[in-house]
Amino acid sequence: MFSIILITALLGSGLVRKSKSGSHPVTYFDFYSTNGNDSSKKLRVEDRMESPPSRVLHIRKLPSEVSETEVIALGLPFGKVTNILMLKGKNQAFLELGTEEAAVTMVNYYTAVTPQVRNVPVFIQFSNHKELKTDSALNQRAQAVLQAVSAVQEGGSPNSDTSALDSVLAQAPSPVLRIIIDNMFYPVTLDVLQQIFSKFGTVMKIITFTKNNQFQALLQFSEPVNAQQARLFLSSHLLMKLYFFHHFLQSLDGQNIYNSCCTLRIDFSKLVNLNVKYNNDKSRDYTRPELPAGDGQPSLDPAMAAALNKDSSLLGAISPLSAAAAAAAAAGRVALSGHSGCSGVLLVSNLNEEMVTPQSLFTLFGVYGDAQRVKILYNKKDSALIQMSDGNQAQLAMSHLNGQKMYGKIIRVTLSKHQTVQLPREGLDDQGLTKDFTNSPLHRFKKPGSKNFQNIFPPSATLHLSNVPEDVTEEDLRQLFSNAGGTVKAFKFFQGHKMALLQMSTVEEAIQALMDLHNYDMGSNHHLKVSFSKSTI
Repeated sequence: MFSIILITALLGSGLVRKSKSGSHPVTYFDFYSTNGNDSSKKLRVEDRMESPPSRVLHIRKLPSEVSETEVIALGLPFGKVTNILMLKGKNQAFLELGTEEAAVTMVNYYTAVTPQVRNVPVFIQFSNHKELKTDSALNQRAQAVLQAVSAVQEGGSPNSDTSALDSVLAQAPSPVLRIIIDNMFYPVTLDVLQQIFSKFGTVMKIITFTKNNQFQALLQFSEPVNAQQARLFLSSHLLMKLYFFHHFLQSLDGQNIYNSCCTLRIDFSKLVNLNVKYNNDKSRDYTRPELPAGDGQPSLDPAMAAALNKDSSLLGAISPLSAAAAAAAAAGRVALSGHSGCSGVLLVSNLNEEMVTPQSLFTLFGVYGDAQRVKILYNKKDSALIQMSDGNQAQLAMSHLNGQKMYGKIIRVTLSKHQTVQLPREGLDDQGLTKDFTNSPLHRFKKPGSKNFQNIFPPSATLHLSNVPEDVTEEDLRQLFSNAGGTVKAFKFFQGHKMALLQMSTVEEAIQALMDLHNYDMGSNHHLKVSFSKSTI
């Protein structure tokens, strides 16, 4: 109420000007200095007031050349993007997500990790509006891109049946894309590239090679429009996660790439045709299966290599990607950019200090990474530091656990400025508040190729149970989990009684049950394994 009165008074004084953009009902209030100089720095009301959660997000300080696809890419890993409004004259945009929960997750993540578009930091906050209403006639291009992106996200092919999108795709200068992958820990094969890019059109030829210690590929489509389509949807790194790593992970046959980090760049090559001489593991012409293997021969002929030396216009590096986070994106869950250089230490606050222990925090955060050390702060026992194995694991845990309810309190999880959690000095009794789990046998992710990498899900009311002894009945498990505190709503065995799904009445009850009963001794050398499930019963 005070803010409304203040704005009304300022409007009357002439110090504030009310303005609107197009047909969109979002109103801005521009503050000016008292000297009447309109060129002085403006300050929006939304900059000064923290808005309540909304599925509409306000994005500011965007580069002037930003495209709709790049803005959509900021939100896509967190859920379905349902609308967008570009305010290019103001370097701003509004993005509407499918649910408020997705928007909250996105804001929480970008609060800790500064979002960037074209290497320019941007600012994201909740809008005061609960719904984004746009004039489809005036917002035709953005809607066309949004529809095409939705088709890709839902597993279909990008559709170019609108004139707005056709005009974008018609600008393709070449049917040949140049692809660079930095820090590649595992091989990307011709088959993987062909499988990914053929979603956008007919792949005619592929040549792979190494230059400046980087894996590179030249890929030729049958039509330039297909190259533009692929580049449009794959060059934004968050969109690329959904596509590239979904197939990349499948090709690795379960290998552990949790700690891997790579950078992918895509742009048009100046070449308009590829001259493929051999069909082997380095190059392939899909229109000429009769070509010889040419084992040991270079995949690039001298003329093409010379042309590539001049082809230095490839766009700047996209932010590094955590393969584990990309795996989560590929599975349709919350994901985030991996920043391997960031701290692996988390600060967890608003804990229930009467209930929380280092062991319970180790078990819960261990769902998303290998917690090494846990310290409950001596002078502030509702807060704790948790050291994960690396920054990628820390970000994954933060993304999934920030805002969850634990022992009756909503916890806050942020990245800590500390690089490590210090153990107490030898001989000093810290009342058991610090615990070193470095050598714990309960780490879920230290074994290369573990299936745990493929089963990272947000907290849910449904729990996945494994390593269940054959003589344990449904009633036994229902009783065990009821005793942990809560109500078991549904249950079912599968995999021949070795595994089960068990649904608690709330997510909070499931979190408590997981902390209490993961690694529970069921007898006969069986320790129960508990994790969150994406399934429902």
